[in-house]
Amino acid sequence: MPFPFPAGAVRLAAAGACALALTTLPGCSDGGGGGGDGATEPASRSPASAGTQVTIKDFTFQPASLTVSPGAKVTVVNKDSTTHTLTASKGGSFDTGDIAPGRSATFTAPSTAGDFPYTCTIHPFMKGTLTVE
Repeated sequence: MPFPFPAGAVRLAAAGACALALTTLPGCSDGGGGGGDGATEPASRSPASAGTQVTIKDFTFQPASLTVSPGAKVTVVNKDSTTHTLTASKGGSFDTGDIAPGRSATFTAPSTAGDFPYTCTIHPFMKGTLTVE
């Protein structure tokens, strides 16, 4: 069935809609989530209101060292092929529980300043440090 208006108008309208979508969609990026080239990233800092992300990929936490404000929300994204956790090594101050491949979990950073080592309880060789300041 033919369109009721000229093809040129359709193309122009579609191009305008695409341009509008590209300029108004939040978070447009390459989706890399902070590197992902396997190199250890420097510590990241984020205010409590903005949230922070740790990615699990290739059996590593990326970044392995993360600095956040007290009470910050930290989202952990599992981009690996197996289930992982991100669990405080001492004191039980945070624990994501099991995160299946392709899933994520969020926890709240401790409200007190300090260094909080963490590990994957399923793969104890995976280690990282959350610094709260």
